[in-house]
Amino acid sequence: MAPSNVPHPSEPQSYTLMDKEMLDIGGTCQYPTCDNYDFLPFRCESCRGRFCQDHRTEAGHKCAHAGEWARRKAEQQANPAAITPLSQKPTINTATQCSHPQCKTLIDTLSAVGVVCSTCNRKYCLKHRIPEDHDCTKIIPVGARQTSVAVRQTDKARAALGRLKLWGKEKQAAVLPKPKPSTAASRVIDLNQLKRTAKGDEKIPQDKRIYLHVEAEANTTMSKLPKGEFWYSKAWSVGRLLDDAARGLQVQNVNNRGGGEEERLRVFHVEGGRLLQFGEKVEDVLAQGNTIVLLRGVGPVSVEA
Repeated sequence: MAPSNVPHPSEPQSYTLMDKEMLDIGGTCQYPTCDNYDFLPFRCESCRGRFCQDHRTEAGHKCAHAGEWARRKAEQQANPAAITPLSQKPTINTATQCSHPQCKTLIDTLSAVGVVCSTCNRKYCLKHRIPEDHDCTKIIPVGARQTSVAVRQTDKARAALGRLKLWGKEKQAAVLPKPKPSTAASRVIDLNQLKRTAKGDEKIPQDKRIYLHVEAEANTTMSKLPKGEFWYSKAWSVGRLLDDAARGLQVQNVNNRGGGEEERLRVFHVEGGRLLQFGEKVEDVLAQGNTIVLLRGVGPVSVEA
């Protein structure tokens, strides 16, 4: 192929070099009688055809839309506002950064698209687009009012407390003494039966033990052992009793790891009909043979309906 004269680069031309688009695969000249393969073909800006160096000009390939590129250029010069600005290499100042706090990926570029999370209304890279990957539940949605979040948390606490009260009434009916007469002798027999089946720390002296029925409410706690009989120390706090009871029933206990109230375990005293404070002393709030239940996500003790 004989080389043609290449015009000065500052002069406007009706063709452009397709180096960025065809660098890897090249292309065949579309002039009917040519069919030469060129690794860096030219594109006619009037008819958008692909041509070799010999047929790159409008006259060289007898362009059917000759002069179209010149008319477009004249219109752009007459109306500068209509000119689309050339894309620049994305930087921290010209591109959007992924909303994940530890991610530095620039998105909305040619190589990295941005994905908007419909829950928190923030834009993320492909790696953090899934809600679980950017802790979406812990983020306040863009445009959401702080008051609406507080109201939502209050509603959750009230719903949990309502569920607790309803469950407590049903449980009390099943656990509390039946209407038939109850004697001191029958209570002693029941306590002795409890002592025979109960398990606990052998280091706790006999006279310091309190024997309790312990359960894990199925709707709020995943427990391998739903119920059991145990003894604890009367001198313990309710918080320590909770830790030991959770181990005894193999209930996951994340109270000491922080986090929200949704994952926190609480102790419900069936006979007393209330949640116990973690700092209360066991011998002050519980009696021999009582029943306690481990509940999760029922809210703090101070929550009121």
